[in-house]
Amino acid sequence: MQLAIVGVGKLGLALLEGVVSTGLISAANIGIMDTNAARTAMIAERLGTPILPLGDLGGAQRVLISLQPRVFPEASEWLSRPDTGYISTMAGVSVGTLSKRLGTARVVRVMPNLGATIGQSQTALTALPEAHESGDAAYAQQMFEAVGQVYELAEHLFNAFTGLSGSGPGYAAVLAEALADGGVRMGLPRALAHELAARVLATSGHLLLARAHPGILKDEVSSPGGTTIAGLEVLEGSGVRGALISTVVAATLRSEELGREQD
Repeated sequence: MQLAIVGVGKLGLALLEGVVSTGLISAANIGIMDTNAARTAMIAERLGTPILPLGDLGGAQRVLISLQPRVFPEASEWLSRPDTGYISTMAGVSVGTLSKRLGTARVVRVMPNLGATIGQSQTALTALPEAHESGDAAYAQQMFEAVGQVYELAEHLFNAFTGLSGSGPGYAAVLAEALADGGVRMGLPRALAHELAARVLATSGHLLLARAHPGILKDEVSSPGGTTIAGLEVLEGSGVRGALISTVVAATLRSEELGREQD
């Protein structure tokens, strides 16, 4: 068996579906394990993946750990095996902590976001030298490229990446909801307002990627004396820019706290 996935919640399932649909790994070569037995059985039946008993990794060559950080200390007691490569999606758990608890230096740490569920994740990746030498890092990169873009980063940048990209879909959802509420306030039907807000954010993302700086897009949309500049004046006066900066800072600091809890 090439891979065991421990934890098939939204993220674990998204990765499983991504690697299977792209043909990177066959379903028969991936074992899945989760405490939700009914859900695990449904996934196994739909995709054709073997189910691993809780606490038994079988003969898996590599293990993807997609658990909540709080349960890792206890789980690491049975997860630790010699001659096994590990890939972790757990927020705040450093490669040093992973190596210490798992008893090996073949560890890769990744931080994807919810975009993985639609093949549009942004994933940060870092690994110890031994994981590069063993091919585990390259293996992990291929896996996460199946569900989006991968950025190899120094680990000290992971918390900031988490604060911006990992948590980012939640911030975008609040922006979309607020824009929709504004449309409803001015008479748009609720369903239409929600759709327009979502499409505005999606379209703006594509436009931003095509430009060198967000300010360029802002200036292109802002005609002298027009509607956009009137709205931007309200945003600036309301401190939205500062609030968003503080939001990323707060999420980054929380990621740091989660890491300290695992040390």
